[in-house]
Amino acid sequence: MVFNRHFKLCKYVYLCAMKFRINHYAILSILLSAAVSAAFSSCARNSSEIDAVNIEQVDTLEVAFPLGFCTDSLDLREGKVKNGQYFTTLMTGLGMTQQQAYDLSLACGDVFDVRSLRVGQDYRAYYSGTLEYVVYDRDKASCVVFDCTEPYGVWVYDKPVEIQEKYADVTINSSLWNDMRKEGVSPLVIVGLSDIYAWTIDFFGLQKGDRFRVLYEQKVCDGEVIAIDTVRYAVFSHDGKEFPMVMYNQHDGGNIWWNEKGESMRKAFLKAPLNFTRISSGFSYARKHPVTRKVQPHTGVDYAAPKGTPVMTIGDGVVTSVKYEGAGGNVVRIKHNSVYSTAYLHLSKYAKGLKAGQRVKQGEVIGYVGSTGRSTGPHLDFRVWKNGTAINPLTMDSPPAEPLEEENKAAFQAAITEYQSMIEKVSVIEDAQELFELL
Repeated sequence: MVFNRHFKLCKYVYLCAMKFRINHYAILSILLSAAVSAAFSSCARNSSEIDAVNIEQVDTLEVAFPLGFCTDSLDLREGKVKNGQYFTTLMTGLGMTQQQAYDLSLACGDVFDVRSLRVGQDYRAYYSGTLEYVVYDRDKASCVVFDCTEPYGVWVYDKPVEIQEKYADVTINSSLWNDMRKEGVSPLVIVGLSDIYAWTIDFFGLQKGDRFRVLYEQKVCDGEVIAIDTVRYAVFSHDGKEFPMVMYNQHDGGNIWWNEKGESMRKAFLKAPLNFTRISSGFSYARKHPVTRKVQPHTGVDYAAPKGTPVMTIGDGVVTSVKYEGAGGNVVRIKHNSVYSTAYLHLSKYAKGLKAGQRVKQGEVIGYVGSTGRSTGPHLDFRVWKNGTAINPLTMDSPPAEPLEEENKAAFQAAITEYQSMIEKVSVIEDAQELFELL
């Protein structure tokens, strides 16, 4: 009975694989493994004739040491780089003399810059009475190994990294962050989507019922997602409208993300000048001022955010003013072109070195959220002018930055078809894996 159930499931998955033209050999390998496992599991429960299992003894075993040394016989001490700790102080604290630590630093050469030691990074020290090796986690995918005995040696160990094709379909019930986490989607995907859709979607205005479908590639090391390598295709559904995104590289060194019409997702201006906050007051000509209690125009948008939150310029431009302006507090003004200019009010402080006449790039930090001037609490008052007239920042249009070249449009449409097919394939494989996990 158990075997029959497994066989029917395997048959179903294989037919799905045939339908979507998934690699048959890969699927067959999974299925055969599952079927054999099921068969042996069933036989083990029904057989009483097997009394013992003969195990062949292996006299010698070749063991690979990924770090370059055997850790089995060594004592381990783990820690994190502390604030104010340098390479020599770290090594002397672990048992080396000042001279030995200095000689080891010289042995690092071009392999590792001892000045790049970062606070909070993990390390592991191995001892056999005295210090033998130190392993420093340079990042999530690699570490630096220091041989602390003469002759000193230093090398890098790159951990095995698996690249996985993934598909996520998430409907927002509470927040994009929470709902994606509930579906097991890495927060790095959210960061990637916010970067790509920065010119199209106001991530502060997401609503319950909005939906994201995204095909992406992730890098996994030691069971942890360390990077979202590529977002290939995504569709954002909002208020009855869909906003597709397609990755296509036309090898001109410019934009690689487009909408379904082949228009650049990158526009002249960012949708908002800061990340992860809420709108506390909108654009209005009849707002009652929270301090004066008088009805007066508010020709900007207030973003409530903690003091110190970085504020970015929404587009390339020239800084025209960096100064205190009474009720506006600390203000930065930027002229983007002959049509548009912006202002950022109530800042706690300016970006280091920022001054009038300086050119800034889109997304560059120009200051930090504060409550200077006439203000009831930390927030950014953000304002936009078009041809000298104040406009609502939330409704202004921004044209695409770069066009898709005509000769690439056929290949672009082929890419869309390919990604849509990949979504079907990945969905079938993920469904099959979930079913097998239930067996």
